[in-house]
Amino acid sequence: MAVAALRLLGTFELTLGDGRPVDLPGQKDRALLAVLALSGSAPQSREKLASLLWGDHGEAQARDSLKHALTRIRQCLGDTAQAALFADRQSVRLDPGGLSSDVTDFEHLARQQSQDALERACALYAGELLEDINLRSTEFEAWLLVERQRLRRLHEEALSALLRPSVPIGMRESAAWRLVKLDPLREAASRALMQIHVDRGETAQAIRLFEALRDRLHAEMGVKPERETTALYEALRWQHTEPAVSAAAPVTAQAAAPVEPPLPAKPSIAVLPFQNLSGDPEQEYFADGMVEEIITALSRMRWLFVIARNSSFTYRSRAVDVKQISRELGVRYVLEGSVRKAANRVRITGQLIDATTGAHLWADRFDGGLDEVFDLQDQVATSVVCAIAPKLERAEIERTKRKATGSLDAYDHFLRGMASVHHWTQEASDEALQHFRRAIELDPDYISAYGMVARCYSQRKVSGWVKDREEEIADSVRLAKHVAQFGTDDPLALVTAGMALGYVVGELEDGDAMIERGLILDPNLTWGWLFSGWTKVWLGDWEAALERMQRAMRLSPQDPQFFNMQTGAAWAYLLAGRYAEAQSWAQAALRARPDYLNPLCIMAACAALAGNLEDARKNLAHMQQIDPGARISNIQQRYPFRRQEDLARFGEGLRLAGLPE
Repeated sequence: MAVAALRLLGTFELTLGDGRPVDLPGQKDRALLAVLALSGSAPQSREKLASLLWGDHGEAQARDSLKHALTRIRQCLGDTAQAALFADRQSVRLDPGGLSSDVTDFEHLARQQSQDALERACALYAGELLEDINLRSTEFEAWLLVERQRLRRLHEEALSALLRPSVPIGMRESAAWRLVKLDPLREAASRALMQIHVDRGETAQAIRLFEALRDRLHAEMGVKPERETTALYEALRWQHTEPAVSAAAPVTAQAAAPVEPPLPAKPSIAVLPFQNLSGDPEQEYFADGMVEEIITALSRMRWLFVIARNSSFTYRSRAVDVKQISRELGVRYVLEGSVRKAANRVRITGQLIDATTGAHLWADRFDGGLDEVFDLQDQVATSVVCAIAPKLERAEIERTKRKATGSLDAYDHFLRGMASVHHWTQEASDEALQHFRRAIELDPDYISAYGMVARCYSQRKVSGWVKDREEEIADSVRLAKHVAQFGTDDPLALVTAGMALGYVVGELEDGDAMIERGLILDPNLTWGWLFSGWTKVWLGDWEAALERMQRAMRLSPQDPQFFNMQTGAAWAYLLAGRYAEAQSWAQAALRARPDYLNPLCIMAACAALAGNLEDARKNLAHMQQIDPGARISNIQQRYPFRRQEDLARFGEGLRLAGLPE
């Protein structure tokens, strides 16, 4: 049993094992204990602690202040200090066995799935981390902001888990109201409250809840409620206005007639990740590559609506009914299958399902040598097209067939590069570049590989990973010229090279034109609509940017890169001067990617431009935690705005927030 305990969630409190409170009045002393407690048993260097809390005092004075703070803590703890606090000349640490903290207990309980553990975790969360601590230390404020957000997310996840139908209604209601208080736009919580009212026979209250949520979503984000929420509302409204319906008949979201998103006017399909049956997890990239090639072939059918790879791949290793996939993605057909690669042989199996009914329309197996893999892909795509629309444009698949490369080794490196680029990390980006460059070495005519090298340069610039700016600009120009000359029939190469030409090089009009040519060839290419949205942002056409971002979201509604589309929408609203909407979209992006600097810049600038300097400075502190070297000058370099007024508006927002020049 610990000999002392810390309460850090809400207001600070330190008590000994016998329950006696310990008075530790100094705010920096309290902050120091909190930092050590959240570090667990890991030693923290004196240099780091001194800089975090006394960074404005000079190195010698900061270390001396740390020493005095440790002395005061030992004096307050008395004999307890011997079992809890350990320090040498280089580092300091706490022993969690000697000094427990509510944060440690909260984190442990919140990561469990039992109802009892989740209830106890939520009970421990008495408020934000260190609510009563207010230090004028930029470094500590940034640290505190990040830790508060991390713990807040854990709290929200625990509360969300308590919305399950198996949880007693009282606990569900309490969790739902706490979630709504944290975020009034959290739809699942509002929907849970609606259902609770329904269960109690309080239909009118449930309807009022929906209408308030609907109006709030429209006012703040310009969106409609989710279809599940609308389905419940429609069932409630019908029951509320039809007296012939028995009052005893329960209404639930599950029982209500589902309101599916309208299917596209043309046939629509999602290709799920194929199962890798090779017995080697390292061959996962090969199976994924098969699927990407089939998606690419289908995407070029103008009469087909094809869901993007990133959304369909969210169903990997998930046992999901195809009818649910149909509802979530808004498609009629689903293609699933498997790939087995052994020695120099390949077997591809596939089955096509009408997801709205569950009926199997077609199934087949394709066997061949590894050197026939391109023909096998074409056979799968052709069979799918023939099964979906035998009387439509069957010849279209023949007209759009193309072998990107005749080199299997080059193709293998291309697939490995594609697997890496989707991870969006600096290490993965470096690996992707190596694979794409190697593919070009093996086949200098492999146009898609040229475009993907350019894609890596765009990814590196927006993420701050550029190693040689001038070299990457020059190479982007060379790649774009090569694609423009030799890749006129390759939509992927056109949109990726066009993106680099506009974003990395700054030749926005030419880059935008290349992307548009790619979209003419493949109107289902999500990257094309996303990149087109970005170029429209930088050209200052915010309305066109929003339209393109929305098109990308519809083509890939489950995309792991959805935050990128949301960030583009946030930029569009910033340019329009609609700062509240810009902040809402940026906040949504940040929830998915807390370390993404782009939406943080938007939030800081918009808050400042709207006159909310307190929020602006909080966002700025988070920015500087992620990128300590952030300055107005180097941040502005990342965004090639064509109109000076757009650049000036953004710069002024950052300046008001307090970012140095």
